[in-house]
Amino acid sequence: MVQPAPRLIIDLAAIQRNYARLQAMAPGARVGAVVKANAYGLGAMQVLPALADAGCRTFYVAHTAEGREARDALAGRPAEIFVFNGFWPTDLAALREAKLFPVINDLHQLHQLRELAPDLPCAIHFDTGMNRLGLGPNATRTLMDNPDWLAGLEVRQLMSHLACSHEASHPLNARQLERFARIRDHFSGIPASFANSGGAMLGSSYHFDILRPGLALYGGHPAEGGPNPFEAAVRVEAPVLQVRTIAAGDCAGYGAIFTAEHEMRIATVATGYADGLLRACGDGGFGRIGGTRVPIIGRISMDLTTVDLSDVTAPVEPGDWVSFLGEDVGAMAETAHTITYEFLVRLGQRFQRVYQPAPVTAD
Repeated sequence: MVQPAPRLIIDLAAIQRNYARLQAMAPGARVGAVVKANAYGLGAMQVLPALADAGCRTFYVAHTAEGREARDALAGRPAEIFVFNGFWPTDLAALREAKLFPVINDLHQLHQLRELAPDLPCAIHFDTGMNRLGLGPNATRTLMDNPDWLAGLEVRQLMSHLACSHEASHPLNARQLERFARIRDHFSGIPASFANSGGAMLGSSYHFDILRPGLALYGGHPAEGGPNPFEAAVRVEAPVLQVRTIAAGDCAGYGAIFTAEHEMRIATVATGYADGLLRACGDGGFGRIGGTRVPIIGRISMDLTTVDLSDVTAPVEPGDWVSFLGEDVGAMAETAHTITYEFLVRLGQRFQRVYQPAPVTAD
C-alpha cells in the first residue's frame, strides 16, 4: 500500500468565477488581478493563465522578479504588468525586457524615470491616508502644481490604496475616497485604480476605472461580517496516518496542553506547520471529514496534526482524507489570530499540488 501524500487543491475554475463575480460587481470598470507572492502562494504559473483566459489583462506584482515570472506565465497572452515597489534604475533593463511598468511612489522616482526612460509606461501611486507607499500630501500638491512633469510620459494609471476597506463603516474610507477623487479630477483622462478586494464591495463610487483585487480572487472574504460572495478556491487534504482511542486523563501532543476529559477517538493526520498549517491553529482550529467538523487537539507539530473524531459516526481508517481551509479559511485564520492573506502565502511547497481543472501544458 502506497502512503497518500498531503495535497493542496487549487480550483482554477473557482478563481475564474470569482473574477467574473468581481466584474459583475463593477460593470463600469475593468478588473485587474494582484498576483504578487506567487499569486498569494497558489502558483503564478498556473493562476495567471487561468485569469488571462477569464479576460484579465492587467496584473500587479510587488517586485521586478515577480513581474518576469508573470510575463513568462502568461506565455504571450496580452497583458499589462505593474510593479508596485517603484522605479529603480538598476532594474531598467529587466523592466524593458519583460515589458513591465513601474509604479512611481515618490517624486525622485518620477524624475529618474523622466531622465532615464521617459518612454517606459508607468503608474503613479498617491498615498491618501495609509502612509505606506506613494506620493504623500506634500509631494501630491507639488505634482499637481507642476503637471508639466508628466509631459512626455505614458502614465497608464493613477492609483491609491485603501487602508480599511475590510471595515465598511470606517471613516477613513470616505476620507481616502474624497482625496483620491480630487486627484483623479486634477489629472483627468488617466485611468484610475482605487478599489482592492474590500473596496470592490464598498460600492460603485469606489470602483473608478480599474479594480485591483487580490484576496477575493482566491476565495477570501475581504469584508467584516455578512456572507462571503466569493467561492473558496483552495483547500488542504491530508491523509490519516493513525487512529487510536485514548482514556480520560490522557494527553496529546507536545507540551501535553490537551488532556482528554473522557474516552475519545483521535486521528493523527499527515500535515503540520512545515506545510503552512499554522501552529497557532491548535487553539480552536479544525478540519473536516466529509462535512463533519473535527477539532484540532493539542499543538500542531512540524509534520503532524491530531484531530478529535468524537462527532464522526462513520469508521475512520489510515488513508482516509481530512480537509482543511476551503470555506473555513477565514475561521481558521481567526483561530490563529492572523488574516487569510498570511494563511495563503504560507502554504508550503511540500504539498502535492493539484489544480482543478488541470492546466493545459504544451507538448
